[in-house]
Amino acid sequence: MSTTAQTGVLVRTELPGPRSRLLLDEQATNESSARTYPRNVPIALSGGRGSYVEDLDGNRFLDFLSGAGVLALGHSHPELLAAAHRQLDIATHSLDFPTEVKQEFTRRLLDLLPGDMGSRSKLHFCGPTGADGIDAAIKLCKTYTGRADVIAFHGGFHGSTQSTIAITGLRSSKEHLGNLMPGVSFFPYSSCFRCPLSLKPDSCEINCAQYLANVLDDPNGGVRRPAAVILELVQGEGGVVPARLEFVQQLREITRRLDIPLVIDEVQSGCGRTGTWYAFEQYGIEPDVVVSSKAVGGGHPASVIVYNERLDGWKAGAHTGTFRGNQLAFASGAALMRVVAEDGLLDNVREVGAQLRQGLQELQHRFPFLGDVRGMGLMLGVEVVPTADRSASEVADLIRKAALRRGLLFELAGRDDCVVRFLPPLNLDRTEAEEALEIFGAAVAEVAEECARPLPSKFQDADTEGVRS
Repeated sequence: MSTTAQTGVLVRTELPGPRSRLLLDEQATNESSARTYPRNVPIALSGGRGSYVEDLDGNRFLDFLSGAGVLALGHSHPELLAAAHRQLDIATHSLDFPTEVKQEFTRRLLDLLPGDMGSRSKLHFCGPTGADGIDAAIKLCKTYTGRADVIAFHGGFHGSTQSTIAITGLRSSKEHLGNLMPGVSFFPYSSCFRCPLSLKPDSCEINCAQYLANVLDDPNGGVRRPAAVILELVQGEGGVVPARLEFVQQLREITRRLDIPLVIDEVQSGCGRTGTWYAFEQYGIEPDVVVSSKAVGGGHPASVIVYNERLDGWKAGAHTGTFRGNQLAFASGAALMRVVAEDGLLDNVREVGAQLRQGLQELQHRFPFLGDVRGMGLMLGVEVVPTADRSASEVADLIRKAALRRGLLFELAGRDDCVVRFLPPLNLDRTEAEEALEIFGAAVAEVAEECARPLPSKFQDADTEGVRS
């Protein structure tokens, strides 16, 4: 792995470069067709430092993907590396036996809960992925309530296992799978740019929450009282959509009144990503269950649920996982929590996030196909809308490719992959943010010029309405 400390983007070959192409071709031969990122971002990685990552051809990119949010402090952070290196000489795997490093991780994580929430909470360590944590949370709530059903929301993403895909909104990923976990009902999410009830944002009055309350209170509503309601406060894969404050607070009131555990999925939004350690802190609520993964292990696989102790009705072995005792993740995760506090990184997330958002909004005013800029902290999205001749997804893909050629790496999300999603490291500095805005602005300007040119005649009569947003 490269250990270069150089910064600044540097793209000196076509993409993919010759060495990257060799590995990409070999990967296509040996790996499954389910691989995703290298299809859209065709590079083979050699390593990285901080906010930058390099490919095998010596090209250096500003990384606004950050391992899909796993690398909260960027690549190869020295304090996280040192913590993991020390732990390598002690132990790497311990099932669920207590260890000193695990207890340090536990204490720090509980201490980060707001108010006195930590004194009423318990932790359960799951398998290494966010989906493991979601599955554990649902099982916990079913055990506590004795009920079977789950309420989820349009646009939500909670994983791709047989159970978690059942509570994920994306229909195409599950249409061919037959029977999934039964008893799931989907309700509208407060996505004002794409209002599910076809209302204008200024006339909304949080009808999404009221609709849910009406259905649950109606003896003819058709939906049984569920074991859990599960929610992302900022939908990630769904297009970086923050829930409205009033919607979340009403949802909390509804679930509390009906004694329905509220599960908050903080797999992507947690660990400081939105400017507070957990996004729910900004909504003035206390969830019954919080699911953490991705960044919580400091770059190593870990998944944990934090829940109110009253729910703890499990018997021994009710939810296990061979890799729930990842000592490297506990060491690196504890170091992450310490660095975030000591370096004031939550302030940095809010300040640099505001800088990025302002720059993106300025671009939005200049380019009509940038329809919406939204997000919280350093979890930001730009929704692209159609032009006269191209669908939103086509325009977004052109922007991604143009930005990559200039050295900015990010992925797309949302319906039809029409949302540019930024997940930079929490310690991104202002200079790096400005570099990203310059690159993104140049990419958008290039695409605007391309979209202003008429399509070749063979495309002009094509019916493309079916793929437009």
